[in-house]
Amino acid sequence: MGDIMLHTTYKGLNAFYLENDQLRLTFLPDYACKLASLVKKSTGREFLFQSPKEKLTLPHYGAPFSQFDSSGFDEVFPSIDACPYPDGEYKNIPVPDHGEVWAMKWKWELAPGGNKLISSVRSENFPYTLSRLITLKDNEITFHYTVTNLEEGGFKFIWTPHCLLACSPKTRLLIPDNLTQVITVEHGTKRLGPWGTLHNYPLTTDVNGLPLDLAATEPVSANNCEKFYFTRKNTAGWCGAEHTDNGDKIIYRYDADKVPYLGVWKTQGGYRGDYNIALEPCTGVYDDLYVANKIKKAAVIAPLGQYNWKFKIIIK
Repeated sequence: MGDIMLHTTYKGLNAFYLENDQLRLTFLPDYACKLASLVKKSTGREFLFQSPKEKLTLPHYGAPFSQFDSSGFDEVFPSIDACPYPDGEYKNIPVPDHGEVWAMKWKWELAPGGNKLISSVRSENFPYTLSRLITLKDNEITFHYTVTNLEEGGFKFIWTPHCLLACSPKTRLLIPDNLTQVITVEHGTKRLGPWGTLHNYPLTTDVNGLPLDLAATEPVSANNCEKFYFTRKNTAGWCGAEHTDNGDKIIYRYDADKVPYLGVWKTQGGYRGDYNIALEPCTGVYDDLYVANKIKKAAVIAPLGQYNWKFKIIIK
């Protein structure tokens, strides 16, 4: 069972802990109920990237993501990139950068027993409610998601956990063996070439003819950033990262049929000087809901229906 410590603060904001003898989770209820910190107690390792700022500022609806805190775990829905909604009654209504919900006010409550967090948010511009039940047990954090479509028309979306992980040159990606090719979608990359360039995974050759291990993390001095997607669906339903300095691992397991695609983000000093990586299981590609709909790779909720999936973080 978990223990709750209420009425604390974290970087100047209201916060609370959800913890047991293995893990301590810190949530910011006023900041879209985001998971700001994930610490393994036995080693003291902080798994989530932390902002160098001493105090965080709450974003407003539609805020540019780059102008606010990008640490921790933000929910990204219903698009990653800003774009117009693609069709139907809501056609051309703007979807903000990194979606809506990371900068909205969520409702939340702690379930009896102290180891469950229930939270939800309803859009004012689109016909959906997003609900999330988080349960902590031993070394596992389970997220149960439900999106409810409130109107009689299909609703299309992309969801991904924008969970920025702390990293070092000792950090390596853990990816199922059947995923052997990626497509780059980051214009700012120095090594992978323009949008749409294909590479073998994990070992490839960069645009300069130099060998590159895409499973490895370069040092912050590399001053680059990369975003790529695996070209095949991740039917295995898992991915992860290992800190080879002491063997700590963070593993994601999730419903492969509901969350079939997998992207990877690395900022190795090339974006605001930040240093982090992110494994991004997602319901659609490639970052832009308008594009995803055009190529029929967006998730769709039936009229007045629901879309349910499970996402689990395991610390080993």
